[in-house]
Amino acid sequence: MKESVGARTLLFPTPVLLVGTYDSQGRPNLMNAAWGGVCCSQPPCVSVSIQKSRHSYAGVLERKAFTIGIPSEAQMKEADYVGIVSGRDKDKFLETGWTAIRSELVDAPYAAEVPIVLECRLLHTLEIGIHTQFVGEILDAKAEADVLDEDGLPDIRKIKPLIFDTAHRGYYGLGEYLGQAFSVGKKS
Repeated sequence: MKESVGARTLLFPTPVLLVGTYDSQGRPNLMNAAWGGVCCSQPPCVSVSIQKSRHSYAGVLERKAFTIGIPSEAQMKEADYVGIVSGRDKDKFLETGWTAIRSELVDAPYAAEVPIVLECRLLHTLEIGIHTQFVGEILDAKAEADVLDEDGLPDIRKIKPLIFDTAHRGYYGLGEYLGQAFSVGKKS
């Protein structure tokens, strides 16, 4: 029998997303956000929810753009750091040792060291309680060559994306491959 644990943000797993923006002075910034994910296939879109009090919030609205970086397990410390301190007070790129790269497609930066980056044009905003959900159309996805498979697509086993446990506020890695989606459920 299931037991009630209350109305809580329990969704497993939740990706760790690094949102790249420029602030009003043009300084590059990154923030760690776990409230986001894919929200449309055509056009390809992701969403991320950010509180108005966050330094990155105004940057998304002003520039109508953001990037989403997908950090690897090995980048846990830096990814956590950019979620702890504010870009108002610290240069997160300087502090992490990461390199800010200006997107050629949208008015937003990303970290050169992160294996996967999505360059997004702001399409929609939706006010939801203490967060605003930003929907971005993915204009391009960039991947480091060493995380691509033989078909030229990102290999999740090579990326080793960092994931977040919303219940216990911890970071985890992926488990083992279990089966082919849209195939293992077919009756034989």
